[in-house]
Order: sequence, then C-alpha cells, then structure tokens
Amino acid sequence: MNAELNGKVALVTGAGRGIGRAIATGLARAGATVAVNDINPDSCERVAAELAPASAAFHADVSNKHAVQAMIDSVIERWGRLDILVNNAGVEPHASLLTLDEWDWRRTIDVNLTGPFLCTQSAARVMKDACGGVVVNIASIAGRAGGLRDRSAYVASKTGLTGLTKECARELAAYHIRVNAVCPGVIETEMTALLRQSEEQMKRWLEDIPQGRLGTPDDVVGLVLFLCSDAATYITGQAINVDGGRVMV
Repeated sequence: MNAELNGKVALVTGAGRGIGRAIATGLARAGATVAVNDINPDSCERVAAELAPASAAFHADVSNKHAVQAMIDSVIERWGRLDILVNNAGVEPHASLLTLDEWDWRRTIDVNLTGPFLCTQSAARVMKDACGGVVVNIASIAGRAGGLRDRSAYVASKTGLTGLTKECARELAAYHIRVNAVCPGVIETEMTALLRQSEEQMKRWLEDIPQGRLGTPDDVVGLVLFLCSDAATYITGQAINVDGGRVMV
C-alpha cells in the first residue's frame, strides 16, 4: 500500500511485537512519525530504535486512564500534533468458561476494550481541536464469527470493540474524525505461535480459510495504511475482515 502520510504523527499501542510492530513499521515507511507504545519497556524501546529518528518509545499501560493521558500529553509535547491512533494492544487468555479466572476476564476487558476507549477519548479531544484525525481499532473476526472455543473473555472484548468503533465513528464524524476497525483472522504472530505447533489445529484452520494459508502481519498493514490515508476519507464506522475469506459478511 503506497499511502502518503508525510507530516502525520501516529500512535500505535501494543507496538512492541507482532501486528503492532508491523503497523508501526508500515506507518513509518509511509512517512509518518510514530509514537511506539507497549507495556513492555524493552520491546517498546527496541522498536522505536529501529524506526529512529522518526519515532519515540512511550511505555504505558493502556488500561490506566492516567497513564494514557500522560502518554497523549507527551506525544503532543514532543511533536505538537496527533493525526492517527491505532488501538492494537491486546491480550488473549486461553481458558474454558468454567475455569476462567475473574482476574483474567477483567484484565482482558481492561486492555482490549477499556484501553481503546481511553486512548480514543484522549486522542479524539486533540483531534477535535485540530479539526480531524483517524482512529483504527484492531479487532478480530472472533467478535464476528460466532466465537472461539475457550476464548470467552477475548471474544467478548473484541465484539465490544467492534461496537465501540461504530459508536465512536457516529459521534466523532462531526469533528472530521474517522473511526474504523480491522478484524484479522489467524495471523502468524507470537500470540498464535503455540497453537500453530499443533498439526490438528493447523489442519482445522486451513480447511476453513478459502485462500488456504494463515495471514501475516503485513497482510494487516496494507489495510491499516489505506484507512489512515486520504484515499479512505469517505470510510468510517466499518469493521473490515482480513482473514483469507474465512468469514464472509
């Protein structure tokens, strides 16, 4: 995707690895200055160093309101603007509904749903004053395809994120802020590494994907760059699948 993002400032949460790292890299290559966020300070610093000089690390827990506001304030203090927010940070506990610990449930909702709410709220206040901006939420087909086994917290959070995307798009359109969701299928990242070791699991996945392969982080990046670009100025409130055809809506 040849997006033109020169002069833009983007914040990517959960950018220390996987899809978030790929998105941060893609945005930087498209000309944007990138604020790299992650809860892991080492990962955060490493990715920011890779993208230097047009990047900086912002270590923060997106589920913490005060940490989020401090991060947004720091981005504005450093670069004077915030044009793009990509809410990518997420966790995915694997447990049966009957055994899922309440702490894991709450942590998943806090990171995957409350985090995007807090980040979008703070970023949108800045974007409103600047008369425009873009928010992209990294959701999942798990929130659209009837759920996944042993992922009740994750599915609930991603279903909620799709709904939050639509509501934010409706409310923020008056301020020229576009909000969309990207819904990846099974992507080859650290989050799916353990499951990909199972031949049985791989067989089930590939049988359900018309294109016959798992996705890569780069498959997600192209759509994110498009949604962040001026080519998508009339697109908002959408949840778009990137899954090789596994879910067709």
